[in-house]
Amino acid sequence: MKKLKVLLASAVISLLFLTAPNAAMAVKLTYANFFPPTHIQSKLADQWCKEVNQVTNGEVTVQYYPGGTLLKPKQIYDGVVNGIADIGFSVLAYSGGRFPVMGTIDLPLGYPSGEVATKVANAVYNKFNPKEFKDVKVMFFHAHGPGMFFTAKTPVRKLEDLNGLKIRATAYAAKIVKAAGGTPVGGPMTEAYQNIQKGVVNGGVYPMETNKGWKMGEVVDYGTAAYDIAYTTTFFIVMNKSKWRKLSKNSQQAIERLNEKYIKLHGEAWDTSDSLGLKSFLSQGNTLIGLDKKEAARWKKAVEPIIGDYAKVLDKKRLNGDEIVKYTVDTLKSLQ
Repeated sequence: MKKLKVLLASAVISLLFLTAPNAAMAVKLTYANFFPPTHIQSKLADQWCKEVNQVTNGEVTVQYYPGGTLLKPKQIYDGVVNGIADIGFSVLAYSGGRFPVMGTIDLPLGYPSGEVATKVANAVYNKFNPKEFKDVKVMFFHAHGPGMFFTAKTPVRKLEDLNGLKIRATAYAAKIVKAAGGTPVGGPMTEAYQNIQKGVVNGGVYPMETNKGWKMGEVVDYGTAAYDIAYTTTFFIVMNKSKWRKLSKNSQQAIERLNEKYIKLHGEAWDTSDSLGLKSFLSQGNTLIGLDKKEAARWKKAVEPIIGDYAKVLDKKRLNGDEIVKYTVDTLKSLQ
């Protein structure tokens, strides 16, 4: 009997040693995002957090903080680097010049959809693996559908109509506004609604989805469908490097597989929400203005120097500007 008790005690101790490391592996992470919780992109981020827990068999738990409750938009990248948040979802355009290679994607190249823009963004990153993201573990990128001009009170039917108008825009979207004849005014999307409503700016450049997702259709009256110069804005999801290294290899691999799924979901969601944004925009009595071929060609010619100048910007940073821009343009063409 005494020998049996010793054997049982030994078995219990062995079991504790076997299970203790697994218990210690459990990791709790925080995820910061500035999109409101009701936005489809925010809902997808929340869904990703829940699925991370599932695919890692409970090893990783992610607490989601939408609406800028943990970090403001411009703080998210550095907040992840410094460990204030473990994972962050924000936009390259809020850190103009900091991400030169990936910034190429935001040029006015005539993006037809969010799905295509998202594929281009991830292709460019995978091709060049830019050092600008060396301080974080990149999860993935996604990008919205065709970025257009929207204005309150004043319709824009030709380039000259932009003269004297203040248009909310960030990063290279601001250069598009300036090249087209308007006056760009910076500021995060979280302030755009109020600034248009109060007349601080006369409108903004953004994708159609924003008219519903951010309720911008309530404060603008016109949209100008200049598809030939449609830009996109690239969003990133990144993770703190040290937290990434703490995950088991199995969990890392499971998350990377999950990321591939969500690249597709985010791209598709941009296009679905563009359709809903158009319905919302028109249902409020707003007007979408099309451009004939002649006028569209004028807009395209007006912004062409932006693309060439960007290659020179990359060259000055000792990056191969022509190669990066050409690869981005060629990848876009191959997907259309």
